[in-house]
Amino acid sequence: MRALKFTLSGRNAFFKKPEVNSYYYFTFGQIHKVALLGVFGAILGYSGYSQKEWKSKGKKAAITEEFPEFYEKLKEIKVSVVPKNKKGYISKKVQYFNNSVGYASQEQGGNLIVKEQWLENPKWEIYVLLDCEGAEKLAEFVRNRRCIYIPYLGKNDHMADITKAAIVELKKNEEPEIHLSCLFPKRAAKIVLPDDDEDEELDGFKYEETLPAGLDAYTNLYIYETFQFTDFKLHIQDAAVYRTADKTLIFY
Repeated sequence: MRALKFTLSGRNAFFKKPEVNSYYYFTFGQIHKVALLGVFGAILGYSGYSQKEWKSKGKKAAITEEFPEFYEKLKEIKVSVVPKNKKGYISKKVQYFNNSVGYASQEQGGNLIVKEQWLENPKWEIYVLLDCEGAEKLAEFVRNRRCIYIPYLGKNDHMADITKAAIVELKKNEEPEIHLSCLFPKRAAKIVLPDDDEDEELDGFKYEETLPAGLDAYTNLYIYETFQFTDFKLHIQDAAVYRTADKTLIFY
């Protein structure tokens, strides 16, 4: 088994949380699978949400496609994300700027003050399992430094840097208890606690966040799953684990 490996980074990133948009726009703390497939779709030239076809039926609109093109073509791709920021935490800062296109706000002057929370200097090591035609095509583009559209990190203000592309060999892991190098679905593994006194202070870290893991076919809204990133030993429960020369990974 083989995988495409590359480093994905940028000066800033913004992966918008859809639940809150009255006063501030908040970001997810990590790149999630839907956003990552969007980056892949830009590289390969697939259309996104804004090009999705709708058909009017009186006052209603009916969907003529299940998903945006990038998701329809790439949803079977399996990825693994290794955070490179310390302990998985990426610093965030709220940015203020003006949107003065005229129709942005009903206020006098048509000027809207936008407040967005941005990730600062995010960096990940991305692995793509080469087990389907879409993944093989992506690997060809990335290794040859080709793209149809410019890839960005959640928003076209934040250009994506893709470097150190390579093909790596994978070996399946058979050990039930290991350390994982990547973000993984919480259901896939359980932290192994020491057998010593329960009051003993644990030496390690655990990052946990609920992130989009896919799109709903009817609404195109996010399907969420809880992910973890930790340096504790883990008992694998519901996942296949693969090893590279220096990483242990779960693909999802």
